[in-house]
Amino acid sequence: MIKSEYLILVVGMGLVTYIPRWIPLFFLSKRKLPPLIIEWLDLIPAAILSALLLPELITAGSPRHIEIFRPELLAAIPTFLFAVKTKSLGGTVVLGMFLFWLLEKVM
Repeated sequence: MIKSEYLILVVGMGLVTYIPRWIPLFFLSKRKLPPLIIEWLDLIPAAILSALLLPELITAGSPRHIEIFRPELLAAIPTFLFAVKTKSLGGTVVLGMFLFWLLEKVM
């Protein structure tokens, strides 16, 4: 009995994830969008990533308080600059991990 409940749960989660992505794709794929909308849509991933990362980089503790000189932020700045310059995902990940490791050892 439990196995069928898990199957229903997985299928339901898949539908909840798939349908909101499919609907806009289905209705907008055959239309020509204005350049302003396309430019705006291109900014969404960067905005989401910034909203997720910034609080982790500059706040700590419970309750949250601002802490500027955290190793995470100090590693993120040169990693960001490297990513912008090289556009290499693999190199960015390796550099970020190395800098974070190095700062954890030093601080």
